[in-house]
Amino acid sequence: MTDLLYFNGLNASTGEYLTPPSSAEDLAALARGESVAPEHLLELKWRKGKDKAHYGVKEGVDPNDLAAAGWGVIFPQGVDPAVQDALRDLLALRKMQANRVKERYHEYFYQPDESKNMFLARNRAGPGAVDPDKVPYYLLIVGDPEKISYAFQSQLDVAYAVGRIHFDTADEYAQYAQSVVRAEQEDFAVAKRAAFFGVANPDDPNTQASANNLVKPLAEKIEAQGNGWTFDSYTADTATKSQLETLLNNQAPAFLFTASHGAGFDMGDPRQMKHQGALVCQDWGGPVAMGGRPVPQTMYYAQDDVVSDANVHGMIAFHFACFGAGTPHYDDFTHLKSGLRERNEIAPRAFLAKLPKKLLAHPKGGALAVIGHVDRAWGSSFLWNKDVEQLSTFESAVTRLLNGAPVGAAMEYFNARYAELATSLSSDLENLKFNKKVDPQELVNTWTANNDARGYTVIGDPAVRLRVNGKPAERPAVRQTLTLSIDTTLTTGVDLENLDATLEKLQGQVAALAATLEELRSAIHQGRYGSKSE
Repeated sequence: MTDLLYFNGLNASTGEYLTPPSSAEDLAALARGESVAPEHLLELKWRKGKDKAHYGVKEGVDPNDLAAAGWGVIFPQGVDPAVQDALRDLLALRKMQANRVKERYHEYFYQPDESKNMFLARNRAGPGAVDPDKVPYYLLIVGDPEKISYAFQSQLDVAYAVGRIHFDTADEYAQYAQSVVRAEQEDFAVAKRAAFFGVANPDDPNTQASANNLVKPLAEKIEAQGNGWTFDSYTADTATKSQLETLLNNQAPAFLFTASHGAGFDMGDPRQMKHQGALVCQDWGGPVAMGGRPVPQTMYYAQDDVVSDANVHGMIAFHFACFGAGTPHYDDFTHLKSGLRERNEIAPRAFLAKLPKKLLAHPKGGALAVIGHVDRAWGSSFLWNKDVEQLSTFESAVTRLLNGAPVGAAMEYFNARYAELATSLSSDLENLKFNKKVDPQELVNTWTANNDARGYTVIGDPAVRLRVNGKPAERPAVRQTLTLSIDTTLTTGVDLENLDATLEKLQGQVAALAATLEELRSAIHQGRYGSKSE
């Protein structure tokens, strides 16, 4: 009997998987119809052939220095002037940083339906290593993916460090801009604390694989580096919605990594535009117990679960979840269910997920960036051929982030992986045209991994970096309470005849309270109050 392949993603409208389990043979038949545009393939091959330790910038350019690498912003044609005005402080900061040595700050206006190569050519550049004297390495796209497409972003991201922001109001743009400026200009730093959150729903091969083969080993590898950070891990039974609320509503970690199903919804479901990409937590009972029933919000963490006094300022988050960054207008994978070659609509339009937008534009101070996935996320990110662990891309990117690299530069490892997979897929498909034998399982592995790798996206300014104070954080108290066992019952009225006894009793209570407070102070100093959750 042929083994079935399982895919990430939960349809919260129905309680079923977004994509049904499929055989390697069925997927291979679908993959044979894929192709890579020749002009895009040239750059992918260039990227694959270069030193993987090297960034997209040309030799001799330091990607950690904006004065060398440059910074630019891409607005859609006809952008609302109120949006530009809302971003003025961030743009002024980046202009000052990028133009410190030479003019390497630029503002661009995207032309409708312009390809990546057309955009570069119009600005005196072409495919290959980035020359910041022509087009800056760091590029922030501002706007709706309907106006500047996800495809343009992913193609540009092969060589450049690209991020995107799109908010519903000018005030939200201003709030994000101010959050970044305050984090970089003021005496701002957060504690060196990272949290790893891995859901493992019952009877669900997808999340059990991501918890056991991604979250747990990744946390162990990063912690073993001994870089002075405090690490907290929450997997399986501890990866609940209430735990995620505690993490984000109190003092969020500087870096948060989550792996879970992303909530997807049928087009027309009123929750789609608000909750698509929300993080399904351990509260969902799995496909056996809960299959066929809509998933309520009590089981997933969405944008309206972020409270007004949440402390997320300065955080960078990485969400491994379907639609965690955004949703395209058309689905590249609906033919897995229908057997058709054409793409079907899955949403009224392309849009960014609401959760990262809420985190970035938080009125109390927003997160600096959220890394997520546009469309499906696939287990091939961390498992090759179903059982071969491959964490080097995640480990390298997270290590660079924790060591202070800009988020766009840290994501170069994912860009290099996409280039390698895309050129391999193109070679396999070329061989099939000439009737050369290609193993179906290998073709499926490469095809799904390629689709996954091209979907990683930075929501936020790609030049932001973690601002930490060099000290590991005290681990927070997690669902623990300290009981003060003091009799605080006082007699109503004063018995003058027994005043001495009453005062002696009160004095004893005060002494007991003082002793308890001293015990609490000592426990905090010794690190016994608040422990790491396993």
